[in-house]
Amino acid sequence: MPILLAIETSCDETAAAVLRGFEGVLAHEIFSQAEIHSHFGGVVPEVASRNHLVSAPVIIDSAMEKAGLRIQDLDAIAATTGPGLASSLLVGAAAAKGLCIGAGKPFLAINHIEGHLLSPFFGHETIPPHTALVVSGGHTLLLDVEGFGRYRLLGRTLDDAAGEAFDKVAKLFGLGYPGGIEIDRMARSGNPARFEFPRGMIDSGDLDFSFSGLKTAVRTFLEKHGTPAVVDLPDICASFQAAVIDVLISKLFKAARQNSRRVISLSGGVSANSSLRSRSIERAAGEGLEIHFPPQGLLTDNALMIAFAAAHHLAASSSLSPLRSDSVKKMLSELKKHLFPIYDSLLTDFLETCFNQFAVA
Repeated sequence: MPILLAIETSCDETAAAVLRGFEGVLAHEIFSQAEIHSHFGGVVPEVASRNHLVSAPVIIDSAMEKAGLRIQDLDAIAATTGPGLASSLLVGAAAAKGLCIGAGKPFLAINHIEGHLLSPFFGHETIPPHTALVVSGGHTLLLDVEGFGRYRLLGRTLDDAAGEAFDKVAKLFGLGYPGGIEIDRMARSGNPARFEFPRGMIDSGDLDFSFSGLKTAVRTFLEKHGTPAVVDLPDICASFQAAVIDVLISKLFKAARQNSRRVISLSGGVSANSSLRSRSIERAAGEGLEIHFPPQGLLTDNALMIAFAAAHHLAASSSLSPLRSDSVKKMLSELKKHLFPIYDSLLTDFLETCFNQFAVA
């Protein structure tokens, strides 16, 4: 079975994983910058990319050491190439391409959303037809999936993603970052029916989402009533959370009905929300639907889901060619178009290190 190294640096997690086939996890390493960015109340792109530059070599080395492999033992190397923070994506892509060029291995560019999309079926050689909700800090999408590589967009957020709304509202409440985790924790002891917040676009007739109005409604509520007392905060969090989840569940099951799907999936960081999980499981059981979530460890951004997506791409490809060394200049030229001079220097040094360390004779 082919062995893959995957690298994920799309936002504020630096991750690397080694996967044999579709389910043989040889290594799975993640360094989270959540504590670093908590001081800013959200992710700062420049801070994220600088930390990736420091962490990526360490995480990659650790993954390969735990797998007990050399770079030459790999069949291919994959990296997330979008969507995400441009300067962060470039670090992972540059590392993967440098290793590929040095070791003469094929490079696989993987879409971050596809990684989340496939993660509920980790370990499966075949992706079944289903309706998928991908819901995270940066994305809220509904898709109809015929199988691997056959995806049709049904609906998406027109403004804030659901996870983004959680983070912004948590900041209004004075809670920590990441906000979704804090709101979920507070809401567990709250009454979701105490306060009424709008369910944006729940009756719009389509499968799109909007959460900016809900965020504004919470801000208006706080301006009118003041900073919530400690005793009221769980109820406010529960009420806000219910407004988000009502819309997500309503549209997910509507999409499944419209497309005659008997299987549904939820993925992305927000799919870890305890209320979203319990309510969707309960409704799926009531409607006789099969429901899938990613395994623990694959809910938030990680490299294992990227490796799994890459394994499917590798299986679907008749042949892959090693990345040639003459592509170094082209890649560096592209990097220079998008980076400040300091990044040009740092990434060039990083890439040359990767290339020289594993260069084949």
